[in-house]
Amino acid sequence: MPGPLAGIRIVEFESIGPGPYGAMLLADLGAEVLRIARPAVDRGALMEDRGGAVMHRGRRAITLDLKAPDDLDLARRLIGRADGLIEGLRPGVMEKLGLGPDAALALNPGLVYGRITGWGQEGPLARSAGHDINYIALSGVLGTMGPADGPPLPPLNLVGDFGGGGLFLAFGMLAALIEAGRTGKGQVVDAAMLDGAASQMALIYAWRASGVWSDVRGANLLDGGAPFYRCYTCADGRFIAIGAIEPQFFAALMTGLGLAGEGWDQNDRAAWPRLAARLGEVFASRPRDHWAARFEGTDACVTPVLGLTEAPRHPHNRARGTFIGTGTGPPDQPAPGPRFSNHPARVRDQPTLPDAERAEVLADWGV
Repeated sequence: MPGPLAGIRIVEFESIGPGPYGAMLLADLGAEVLRIARPAVDRGALMEDRGGAVMHRGRRAITLDLKAPDDLDLARRLIGRADGLIEGLRPGVMEKLGLGPDAALALNPGLVYGRITGWGQEGPLARSAGHDINYIALSGVLGTMGPADGPPLPPLNLVGDFGGGGLFLAFGMLAALIEAGRTGKGQVVDAAMLDGAASQMALIYAWRASGVWSDVRGANLLDGGAPFYRCYTCADGRFIAIGAIEPQFFAALMTGLGLAGEGWDQNDRAAWPRLAARLGEVFASRPRDHWAARFEGTDACVTPVLGLTEAPRHPHNRARGTFIGTGTGPPDQPAPGPRFSNHPARVRDQPTLPDAERAEVLADWGV
């Protein structure tokens, strides 16, 4: 079965990072997403040859030169037949092309016009360049991450680009598509990575306001400050992760490490440095996989820290099909999610090169 979004058509104007990711999520759920590629653009191997194999999955593409009148007209006709549109260009670029929200909604009043930028469509920084690290820095996210005695450490580009960008874009578009289906009226979805990153910090800001979260990195419950919520180095140089926050989980951790009789109080913050040193000493005495086996089947919340090669091979991930392959080798990409009881989780198809099915695409779209 094609997915819960079957029948939804979305035009995606080519961009990088969060735009393709948001389009990928919608395509994974069954939407028919058509990527409009730009001619003669050096996208780079990271985005096209490697990243594109995953980020562009589940959808076809055609090349349009939006500065050429015929191609611009074709883009307008496609927009007229779409339910949604995704663009990730700097504010004002689509307007200069004659494809901004006013023009698009005049063509198609029920269109959901999704815009993904770092800073948003308005504000002093709206037209400034930036990347994930800049957006999470200004939202307060980055300042909470990393050791207390060093600079903040970026969590890859997960919080800004993908969580606060592509995922929030898809979420916003789905809400607007539901409303458009009910009212027939489209609208603009302004998804800013800055806003999305800040939204993900709701709990931390709440804790900060109530006095249970400190502005000092490495001194809090979830930032590595708590000795029972951090990673430790094992005898083989690999790592183990523990998340024994609740009392019963902490008790299971202490029992598994043979420390139950030492009388440690996990709520005694003054003792956290000494407890961390003690846990570090014990974990360093055995290899990582020893501890993984020791705590398997317990509620101590202890897991091995897996590398990118190891993770797809873990028995739980294999059982769930958390990772999938292209059929030519080992699993190399995450499976679609979330999962639906009426639709199997699978990649509908791999991306085709732009224009490989141009005639068929245009026929399917009735243009």
